[in-house]
Amino acid sequence: MTAVIAIAALALAACGSSDNPTSATGTRTIEIEMRDIKFSPDEVQVKAGETIRFVFNNAGKVAHDAFIGNEAAQDAHEMEMRNAGSGDMTMDSAGGGGAGQGGITVAPGDKGELTYTFREGDQLVIGCHQEGHYEAGMKVMVEMS
Repeated sequence: MTAVIAIAALALAACGSSDNPTSATGTRTIEIEMRDIKFSPDEVQVKAGETIRFVFNNAGKVAHDAFIGNEAAQDAHEMEMRNAGSGDMTMDSAGGGGAGQGGITVAPGDKGELTYTFREGDQLVIGCHQEGHYEAGMKVMVEMS
């Protein structure tokens, strides 16, 4: 009976919260809420070699982006979005090397996902580049531990 309870407890622990769930492939999931001009949490801790599946939940009233890249990639992506010239600044994806690994746009009430494997020395940020959001501080700082 004790062995059955221990196995059940281990199975339930594997289905734990989004703070530290790990799948069989070693991917950890971090859930991030998008609202107004804010991400929550606004900082995440990662380790070199770790693969993170980010799940973005747009609880706001407008579309939000999530773009993973270093500050130079964030600046370049911001310019791309501005130069798109339309009032509806959306993106399907973007990428290229370690500087910027891609992005998504999430409509109000929807969810979107990005998966990223972090490398030693990465200094990355997740930013929203809808008009005025990044300048207003809509970022997630990625801290390497």
